[in-house]
Amino acid sequence: MDPIYLRVDSASVLIDVSSGEPSVLHWGADLGATLPDLSALGSGGMPVPHSALDTPVVLGLLPQASSGWRGRPGLRGSAVTQGAAGTGFSARLSLTGMRATGTSAILTQEDAELGLTVVSELNLHDGGLLEIRHTLTNEGTTDYALEELAAVLPIGPDGTEILDLTGRWCRERHPQRRPVQQGTWLRSGRHGRTGHDSALLLAVGSAGFGNRQGKVWAAHFAWSGNHQAYVEGLADGRTVIGAAELLGSGEVLLTPGQSYATPPLFAAYSDRGLDGISEAFYAWFRARGHHPSSPRPVVVNTWEAVYFNHDLDVLTELAASAAELGAERFVLDDGWFRHRRDDHAGLGDWYVDADIWPDGLGPLIEAVTSRGMEFGLWVEPEMINSDSDTARAHPDWIAGPAAARAEPAGQAEPADGVETAAWSRPDQTHRLPLEWRHQQVLDLVNPEAWQYIYDRMDALLTAHPIAYLKWDQNRDLLEMGHADRPSVHEQTLAAYRLFDALRAAHPTVEIESCSSGGARVDLGILERTDRIWASDCNDALERQTIQRWTGIVVPPELVGSHIGPTTSHTTARTHELSFRAITALFGHFGFEWDIRTVAGAERDELRGFIALYKRFRPLIHGGRMVRADLPDPSLLLHGVVVGDATEALFALVAVSTSYAEQTGRVCVPGLAAERNYRVDLIYPMRGGTFTQAAPPAWVADGVRASGQFLAEVGLPMPILNPEHAILLHFSAP
Repeated sequence: MDPIYLRVDSASVLIDVSSGEPSVLHWGADLGATLPDLSALGSGGMPVPHSALDTPVVLGLLPQASSGWRGRPGLRGSAVTQGAAGTGFSARLSLTGMRATGTSAILTQEDAELGLTVVSELNLHDGGLLEIRHTLTNEGTTDYALEELAAVLPIGPDGTEILDLTGRWCRERHPQRRPVQQGTWLRSGRHGRTGHDSALLLAVGSAGFGNRQGKVWAAHFAWSGNHQAYVEGLADGRTVIGAAELLGSGEVLLTPGQSYATPPLFAAYSDRGLDGISEAFYAWFRARGHHPSSPRPVVVNTWEAVYFNHDLDVLTELAASAAELGAERFVLDDGWFRHRRDDHAGLGDWYVDADIWPDGLGPLIEAVTSRGMEFGLWVEPEMINSDSDTARAHPDWIAGPAAARAEPAGQAEPADGVETAAWSRPDQTHRLPLEWRHQQVLDLVNPEAWQYIYDRMDALLTAHPIAYLKWDQNRDLLEMGHADRPSVHEQTLAAYRLFDALRAAHPTVEIESCSSGGARVDLGILERTDRIWASDCNDALERQTIQRWTGIVVPPELVGSHIGPTTSHTTARTHELSFRAITALFGHFGFEWDIRTVAGAERDELRGFIALYKRFRPLIHGGRMVRADLPDPSLLLHGVVVGDATEALFALVAVSTSYAEQTGRVCVPGLAAERNYRVDLIYPMRGGTFTQAAPPAWVADGVRASGQFLAEVGLPMPILNPEHAILLHFSAP
């Protein structure tokens, strides 16, 4: 049979089917229009070493031991006979059907003896992003206990270094590197959500690959629950990258006729470093029909301005001050609903608190919308406080390792508005998971709990002109269970259904995914939301790294990025407005700061910067991201270039003191070599940014230079104080 060849301008995938088992022979650079005869070069052409299997080992699309693969298998599971799992543990899948176009393929493999069918879908999107998903169907007569179904791809021989990300709360997505060696580098996420320490992107590249140079193969697993991703180097010299949902014991049991579909794996290849990987992801995001197309509004969030201190007069003053500065969306954060004076109580009681809001939210919404701003609201629908009317009425709605056994509680009455068939109290033997921020997880797998949350969110959105939900999710889903079985898989799908149903009912409402900041950042949640909150940390120095590495996958228009107070709430660092503003600029911009206190020259500067964001947001949210490889680790240079390269905006950032006494010339990549650019330093112009007797001569009036000159010779740059930045504008006719 002829091979399957998927091809776009920047990448290609070649699948050999000659062995009867589909094998990805190549994933990487475009191989051109003509292929050689694969009879001697395909899977069957591999050498046979001494003391080994007597036939070449095929690396299948689903690697399997029945083909001689000694690494991690693509499919793990077994049949359940007489109530016990273990038989039929090793599948022998073979190709039984295939359909292919120039950029997509559907492949069917079957094991008739075990009654298993796997349908694999591959799509090579414009821009080079490859999407893979598998669907396993139990066609047999007994149950099948699935343990793992993975998407696996081969890495080219130049792939010798691994890069992935890790982190914690307020320090998400920091890079780490290591060499590819024999063995497995495994990243497991057992948080029940994506996790602050999520790899986000697992990449393998050529030696020393960087932002703008080197070959890179990278993958992202689009799932918001438990997961694992890995790079495996085998003794036969081959290296693979793979990912799968991490299933709990007995979590997926397929009865005859049932199917399990994997979340998609998105994979990209670049011969131009990590920026090429970002280009592939950005192209996919921006081609989606539901990708936000309107200008991303300037957001003011109330959290770091007032915290739980909700007062109509204060918030009205804040709204008036924000509108005067140019804000376009006002978001009321945590503290508006029943019993919510701090984070110990109230989650689950999604009714406006009449003690704080005797006239409801209407007066504040009117104060916001009458000033030309949209109104947004914070919610956390997936969580519940034990100290809440809802938890007291429905203890069986709290997820845990053992199901709650509710029993009657006499004549007690349910709280007003919490509908329940029977007022009950928890059985004292019901063991709950440890609390996290004084909260537990609402069991959305329970259809009654799911319906209650849907109804409350739907009622809020129906009753009020709410344009935006900041949807938070503040804890890991440890010991997540429903009906005495692990349920992260079903809980994640139930959360997805909740997002989907509310979006269908209220299609104009935008939703932000916040999860203790950046603990749920993945393409699964971003299919259902309009932006993510990258971190609860608004410290500009921390945000430089957090946003840079979040942006390796997620384009800036989907990354919430705010100016925080002068002294950071989470780190106690103090930064000038210019550094905080330039850092926040390269995202979906906003601020959360009691800006009623900002006056005089600083207020004028803030107002001017908000206008600057509005001027450049079409460029920032539609252009090509460029990140320079600078030799001085104290400096970062990043920017955005418009599609025809006639305009660009770059930030030069000093994250620490330098070993050199002057910055010297800094080369600016990513511009069109033949174009002649005017370069201007447009913000800030105050001397406090610099640590020099005199700036470079060009700073005063700008300069003209070709893209080639800027890339190869560069510009002499001002000597920046640490934790300061400047903004450079490039324009060409």
